[in-house]
Amino acid sequence: MTNLIKICGLSTPETLAAALDAGADMVGFVRFPKSPRHLTLDLGHRLSLQAKGRAQRVVLLVDPGDEEIAQAVEAINPDLIQLHGHESPERVAEIRSMLRRPVMKAFGIAERGDLAALLPYAGAVEHILLDAKPPRAEGSLPGGNGISFDWTLLNGLDPALSIMLSGGLNPDNVAEAIRLTRPKAVDVSSGVESGPGRKDPARIEAFVKAARTAFAAQL
Repeated sequence: MTNLIKICGLSTPETLAAALDAGADMVGFVRFPKSPRHLTLDLGHRLSLQAKGRAQRVVLLVDPGDEEIAQAVEAINPDLIQLHGHESPERVAEIRSMLRRPVMKAFGIAERGDLAALLPYAGAVEHILLDAKPPRAEGSLPGGNGISFDWTLLNGLDPALSIMLSGGLNPDNVAEAIRLTRPKAVDVSSGVESGPGRKDPARIEAFVKAARTAFAAQL
């Protein structure tokens, strides 16, 4: 499997172009009103057309209902659905069957025991995204908080799992994260921003370059 690099939370044509030009394999569009990266369906549609054929398009949804899913899929036509809420294995399987598209499920990790939640989903999703468990503070987001978890918790994890590592990654630490955890893919959002929701083209380029170099060193 080719190692993948995903830039999530893109929200302008300019920063999406930066991610595509840098060689990102996946670009993520957020549909979650509480997030500073939330897109309208119209903007999501336009950005999706811009990325078509150049990277896999991912739409991020949080505990979505059927109508919300249908609207996002119609507007954005994603190649992959990212579920970042508390969706059960049954709900994930239902969404995957309904849409006939690949699904990625995100999990918040803070301690080794949190990894047990992965097992019921392992055969039902294309990727398992491991993010830092969000802070308990009111109003915290399910992801994109710029915090990492203890990467050594992944020692001994089944290498056959298609793990996408996320949570607090940035251009300065992604190489070390890849070296320690050997994930199949990495995902970044706030780590390539100059402020909440404001992507920095230079940081995007630096992240993709650092991750690509780290992945190549494992071959």
